Amino acid sequence: MFGADLTVLEEIVAKCNGDIITRSDIEKSQKDLPAALAQQTGLTGTALEQKIADEQKNLLRDRIDNLLLVQKAKDLDIKVESDLAKRMAVIQKESGIADPDKFRDYVKEKAGVPFEDFQSDMKNEMLRQQVVRQEVMGHISIKHEDVEKYYNEHKTEFVRQEQIFLREILVSTENKDAAAVAAAEKKANDLVARARKGERFPEMARDNSDSLTAKEYGMLSPYKKGDLDPTLEKAVWDKPRGYVTDPIKVPAGFLILRVEEHYKEGQAELADVENQVMDKLYAPRMPVALRAYLTKLRSDAFLEIKPEWVDTGAAPGKDTSWGDPAQLKPETVKKAQVASQPKHKRLLWMVPVPGTSTGGTSSSQ
Repeated sequence: MFGADLTVLEEIVAKCNGDIITRSDIEKSQKDLPAALAQQTGLTGTALEQKIADEQKNLLRDRIDNLLLVQKAKDLDIKVESDLAKRMAVIQKESGIADPDKFRDYVKEKAGVPFEDFQSDMKNEMLRQQVVRQEVMGHISIKHEDVEKYYNEHKTEFVRQEQIFLREILVSTENKDAAAVAAAEKKANDLVARARKGERFPEMARDNSDSLTAKEYGMLSPYKKGDLDPTLEKAVWDKPRGYVTDPIKVPAGFLILRVEEHYKEGQAELADVENQVMDKLYAPRMPVALRAYLTKLRSDAFLEIKPEWVDTGAAPGKDTSWGDPAQLKPETVKKAQVASQPKHKRLLWMVPVPGTSTGGTSSSQ
């Protein structure tokens, strides 16, 4: 018989340094996989079923990937608390709920997890993304001659229609009296001054705009000549990239526009599209580089996996056999130990780490 404080709660299927992966973790990922793939790929029917079948074999791999990246972030002493606080503030602003307790209830209802778990999951995702940027993306170099070669071989991809790309900040005056309108105008002028001093416009739009585009950092769909209101077109059409308008009075309030890009009609010069070419060359290299990095992390990790489970990202030659064959049974774990493990909950907003399947990143470690 087990002691009073010892109960068979869960079967541990893998141990990764100081963390564990349980059968329930894998089953949770498997349950979330169809919806996650449908949302991210847009597939339906037979194509979706095939994608689900293909990705199911990687569920343990993705769990291990996520643990290794969070552990590496801690080794590198990466801090994301400031960014986390800003992100939570944005979510609260978008919710329109000022009361802290009501906001916590709102998060629990929307995310389907306690507020603390939601924050923890978001923090871990930020840690993983920071490790990928720092340790993987930062080490991928693309030579200029490769950029030139791609451009010369794919020039038809860079023939453009004339379009202008804009971001906006709207300071609303709807249903406001004269004093409030004056305050709104002052706020708009202050925002213009801040933007012209170099403050990042996308974040300013996210945090200050009353337009629905605030969620998209103020980004508007591109406009062809004649699509814009004549007053707005005159204010931006011949202006250089980065130009910020004075506040423009519109029926809804005071509008501030920033010119993000202006495509001229015809064949774009390499200098104008170099970043796009870089993105095209970078995209196929990222998953390969990330997988190589995760393989190295596995090589250096303490990793044990039950025989009936397969890590499809295993490092060649790495011995991951279970240390004690006599313990190849459901683990007896103290309740306090299980309670101390990070929760494994669903996050609605999460963006998968490049190179891993959506099934593994739909749940955080």
